[in-house]
Amino acid sequence: MSSRSKNEDRLSSLPEEILSHILSLMPTSFAVRTSILSKRWKYSWTLVTNLDLNDYYLGFDFKCFSEFVDRVLEHCKTSQLQSFRLGLFRTSVQKSDVAKWINEAIRLNVSEVDIQVRKIGLPLSLFTCKTLTKLRLAGSTFDDSDVFNGQSPVVMLPGLETLDLNVSRISCVNLFRFIHGCPVLESLSLEILWPDDEVDYNFNIPTLKRLELRMSSLYTSKVVLNVPNLEYLCVGEDLCPHFVMKDLSSLVEAAVFFNGGLIDYRQKVELLKGLSGVKSLSLFTSTFNEFVHSHLPKFLNLKHLELKDSFKSPWILVSQILESSPELEHLCFEEPEDSSWIEPQSVPTCLVSNLKTMKITKCKGRSCDIQFLKYILGNAEVLKTITIIRGSLRMKDEMEMCARLLKFPRASRFCEIHFVGKWLYSSTGN
Repeated sequence: MSSRSKNEDRLSSLPEEILSHILSLMPTSFAVRTSILSKRWKYSWTLVTNLDLNDYYLGFDFKCFSEFVDRVLEHCKTSQLQSFRLGLFRTSVQKSDVAKWINEAIRLNVSEVDIQVRKIGLPLSLFTCKTLTKLRLAGSTFDDSDVFNGQSPVVMLPGLETLDLNVSRISCVNLFRFIHGCPVLESLSLEILWPDDEVDYNFNIPTLKRLELRMSSLYTSKVVLNVPNLEYLCVGEDLCPHFVMKDLSSLVEAAVFFNGGLIDYRQKVELLKGLSGVKSLSLFTSTFNEFVHSHLPKFLNLKHLELKDSFKSPWILVSQILESSPELEHLCFEEPEDSSWIEPQSVPTCLVSNLKTMKITKCKGRSCDIQFLKYILGNAEVLKTITIIRGSLRMKDEMEMCARLLKFPRASRFCEIHFVGKWLYSSTGN
């Protein structure tokens, strides 16, 4: 091998478009620093297709930060900017500067804009950007002057597919004016702290496939969902005023977070009834006890269910879930807090023909836990794996529980027990 080949700088010899791609994967401040490496690298950063401008890497000095962003946008030579991210968590800026920088990104035919700034100024050009496909605005306080600069522009974003808003205040009228100006919107995420008005939120969006909705106010009187192509729904925080499910005919997966105790449990049950046709459901709540005395809906299509909560669900709720979900194939839950497993009078349909996997976390090995596991192993005819994740126990206790489980008869010939503890991991078939 010649000395030339030994000392060859293979990275610098890469084509310009490859270098541009590599530099686009790092924070912009890092990419700019490569200009000091050599003449070959001096202007390579100007061709990056992603601009990630974050004060975490650039310090607290507003003047230096502002001058740096101005210089970067001035020298950026790409004709198609893939993404423009602006994150200000430690530095205060003027709204006019933010608006100016967004304008520059739009001039570069930007596809994705991600703005995380407390004081946000939105230029009029943002509302009619034809190249925009993804927009995220986070951590901002919105009012009429903030969002529309005191005007009411025509909103027409013909290519916007993803919209993510995380804000403190926004008028419902202005919010839906924005949304209705996005004719091909497929993914919508809204996190709103203290909505400005006590009005109904009517989601009539035929193109929408994914909706995440989180509000920390109970003043909204009604949420109307008329989204015939929606496939995924996530409802979180304290939101659960009253849901009207007009059309959820395509819904496949849902995640529901009931974090507050201020919500009427009957409204929670009504929400679950509206989701009874889903195939996958994740339910997170600190108040599962409320559902024990309620009539849970029949989940006739449900195949995957995850229960997770702070205070743990009672055993009777687990029984109700098994009985109300005849097609259930996968179940995951934390060990219930009570100590009274009561065997159902009849074997649920899902155990006979569908349940394939089950996972129990934080299992302490109490008598009721053993009784439940014995029942499942003895009746689940198509069960393939049951995973038991132990809480903090002594090695002796873990080994004793594992030994007891191995002695139980199994209705399924192919069932394996996966036992995961602090001291012991074992996996065994029949």
